[in-house]
Amino acid sequence: MPVLYWNPVTYPLSLLEGEAAGAITTMERETHTSRKRGKEDIIFKAAVRTIKDKGFHRARMSDIAKEAGISYGLVYHYFRNKEDLFDSILNRWWDSLFLLLHDLEKRQTKVQDKLSRIIEYFLETYQKDPELVNVFITEVSRSTANLTRHRLEHFKKWMSMTEAIIKEGQESGVLRVDFKARYLTYIFLGALETFVSAMVLAGQEIKDDAQKQRISDSILEVFMNGARPGNSKNP
Repeated sequence: MPVLYWNPVTYPLSLLEGEAAGAITTMERETHTSRKRGKEDIIFKAAVRTIKDKGFHRARMSDIAKEAGISYGLVYHYFRNKEDLFDSILNRWWDSLFLLLHDLEKRQTKVQDKLSRIIEYFLETYQKDPELVNVFITEVSRSTANLTRHRLEHFKKWMSMTEAIIKEGQESGVLRVDFKARYLTYIFLGALETFVSAMVLAGQEIKDDAQKQRISDSILEVFMNGARPGNSKNP
């Protein structure tokens, strides 16, 4: 049986040291990235709480730093300004929503199930992170002052992807065709946004999964019954 040994010619010590150094560098980078994400998350949560309590325009970076328990200057190390931080908050909301919508595009499931998942996304997010949904509703969805062109594009994309599901329902005979798909989209998203907004503005949180399911079923049932073929006044 051959004896295995280290050959300094074919595998010099410097190469071994280089690999070890590379491994340490990789670990250091991973540790640095983890710490950065952890600090960003602390600032993010503090910003959500501060904006929820004071409103976007009254909230200051110094308020957010104080809430996060870090120095004022450190906030600017992670975010250029308040607008940048605010967009980071909104992007967490949009990124998760668009991830869901892209997944629904690829699924061969019933239209009812796809619409149900959109409703559940709103309700699940509100149940787990009510402060984030509060900021989205009060500072963006129902505030034209903060609705920049860039942020408006996210709304348009959301409506467009939802409308594609509505059209799918019309083509499969699940939804009525005497109304434009765009109108049904406005009705569906309007009902969902209004329901969640009412809970946010009233300070009502979702108590448990059973309540969440009842709300989801109610919104979907009312929409589907009104949008179901055969309900047309002019058949």
